[in-house]
Amino acid sequence: MAVRIQFENSTDIGVFSKLTNAYCLTALASSSNFYSAFEAELADVIPIVHTTIAGTRIVGRLCAGNRHGLLVPASTTDQELQHLRNALPPAVAIQRVEERLSALGNVIACNDYVALVHPDIDRETEEIIADVLKVEVFRQTVASNVLVGSYCALSNQGGLVHPKTSRSELDELSSLLQVPLVAGTVNRGSEVIGAGLVVNDWCAFAGLDTTATEISVIEATFQLQGQNNHAVIADLRDVLIDNYA
Repeated sequence: MAVRIQFENSTDIGVFSKLTNAYCLTALASSSNFYSAFEAELADVIPIVHTTIAGTRIVGRLCAGNRHGLLVPASTTDQELQHLRNALPPAVAIQRVEERLSALGNVIACNDYVALVHPDIDRETEEIIADVLKVEVFRQTVASNVLVGSYCALSNQGGLVHPKTSRSELDELSSLLQVPLVAGTVNRGSEVIGAGLVVNDWCAFAGLDTTATEISVIEATFQLQGQNNHAVIADLRDVLIDNYA
């Protein structure tokens, strides 16, 4: 299911949180509402870690990760790194990355199998992404935007990308990622998908301004309704046939 939340007065919740199938990172907030929203949905399944990265609260934009690992910028302090190592599951590898494009969340979009990265990222960084996150790495743009992490959100079930992505580009990205992709928006028309949405294989959190239509697109794209559309249609058909037979 998809849940609407906000961080203090901001609906850009993807800036202040990072969600994967193995862990969730949230920024330190003045009230516990933001953290509690994640805890209500995820506490029984994965650890939710309160943290800063490089002394800032924009954890979702500075780091990139999946269930295999977490990449943080070189400016992350030793204390923050130790806190993350203590809080995350032992199977999750954590690695500092020396990279000029240090907002890793903006330049890397990944699920558990494939990563799209900024075309100008260092060759060395590309190798680290492949090793630590255990993914295939492709240098790509999304609707001519180099900040792939900002303009799409991916899970192992599907992906939501910038609304101006062309049909041919959608097909190309979809075949690289091996998941269905949909062009859409969050937060009442915002194109910056990565800032307004965090998602994993069973739940999504969107900014508070996200409309009901946008939520239904998100739930269908990431198959969050508990069963896919074909199953729902089949169930309805069975019920109708049973009633009228």
